[in-house]
Amino acid sequence: MTLLEVDDVAVRYGAVQALRGVSLTVEEGEIVTLLGANGAGKTTTLRTVSSLLRPVTGEVRFDGKRVDTLPAHQVVGVGIGHVPEGRRVFPTMTVQENLQMGAYRDRKHVKEDTERMLGMFPVLAERRKQDAGTLSGGEQQMLAIGRALMGRPRLLLLDEPSMGLAPLIVARIFQIIRQINADGTTVLLVEQNAAQALRLATRGYVLANGEIVLEGTAKQLLEDPAVRSAYLGEGA
Repeated sequence: MTLLEVDDVAVRYGAVQALRGVSLTVEEGEIVTLLGANGAGKTTTLRTVSSLLRPVTGEVRFDGKRVDTLPAHQVVGVGIGHVPEGRRVFPTMTVQENLQMGAYRDRKHVKEDTERMLGMFPVLAERRKQDAGTLSGGEQQMLAIGRALMGRPRLLLLDEPSMGLAPLIVARIFQIIRQINADGTTVLLVEQNAAQALRLATRGYVLANGEIVLEGTAKQLLEDPAVRSAYLGEGA
C-alpha cells in the first residue's frame, strides 16, 4: 500500500525555487532514501512532507489524504514523525522531559511509551534525569529519534541522522533505523552517507538542483556508475 505520495511538488524560498516538480512515493513498510549533494533539495522535501513548508504547486498525500494544507502539528497527529537535521533536542530539559514532549498530542500512553523508548535506548535510561544538552552527539541523536517515536508515527522522516557522529555510533544509529523499520514504522531517510543508506534502504531517489534525476531500487542505485562516481567515491 502506498503510504506517502509527493506529486509534482514545487517549493520556493522567496525568489529561489528549491524544488521543481518533485514526485515520489513511499510504500508502507519500506525504507526509502533521498540522496543528493548539499543544497539539492533533500531537507526541503522532508520539511514539505511534514508541512513545515508549503508547496506552491503539487500535493502531498499521506494514506490517500492531502496533508500539505494542514498545519505541522496536525501532520504529527495523522502519523508522520520528523527527526530534523541537527537533532534539535531541548538542551535544558532532561532526557525524560524531551521524550515526553514527543507525546504532546496524545498523553494517554506517555508513561508506557517513555519506558519503551528507554528500553530501546539503554544509554538514555542511564541518563533519564540528565539535561539533554550534556549528552554526546550520538546520545542526542538517539534522543531525537526516541522523541519522534513517542508520537507513534506510521512514517518517520529522518534528516541526516549520522551527521557529525563517530563511525561506531553511525553503525549503531543505522542498526536502530533497521530495528524501527522491522518493528513496523516506514522510513524516509535523507543521508549523506550514500553507501550506508543504500545498504539499508529498499529504494532510493537522487535529487539534483531541486529535481529528481534518478530513481530505482537500492541495488540498482548502488550499481549505477553515476551514483558510484558522485556519491560513493568510486570511478564510473
